[in-house]
Amino acid sequence: MSNSSSISEFLLLTFTGTRHLQLLHFWLFLGIYLTALVGNGLISTAIACDQRLHTPMYFFLLNLALLDLGSISTTVPKAMANTLWDTRTISYTSCVVQVFLFAFLLSTEFYLLTVMSYDRYAAICKPLHYGTLLGSRAC
Repeated sequence: MSNSSSISEFLLLTFTGTRHLQLLHFWLFLGIYLTALVGNGLISTAIACDQRLHTPMYFFLLNLALLDLGSISTTVPKAMANTLWDTRTISYTSCVVQVFLFAFLLSTEFYLLTVMSYDRYAAICKPLHYGTLLGSRAC
């Protein structure tokens, strides 16, 4: 006799049972997702292509944009797919991977924001030492 009490998938709650509102939810999330993709993609492209923007501040902004792309791409596509196809399940493995990636990317973003704040502190409060504290080699 096999053990049938193990968890293989989770049931998700929907925002609404009305199909019209589910489609509205899908289009709203799609618009937000595409706006985030285009905005962060433009930031990444501008910083990567322009040699004048290869300074510590823009290096940190590039990494912040990439982390934002990763964190929004972890959860939103699955939510949109569940809404569009009217499914209410997520596998246990997918849920664990989503939670781990989201927590990892979010904590990395917080650490990066801390380093960015030190960068601005050094640039404003110690402008003469800024080149030695945070030069291009520090990045």
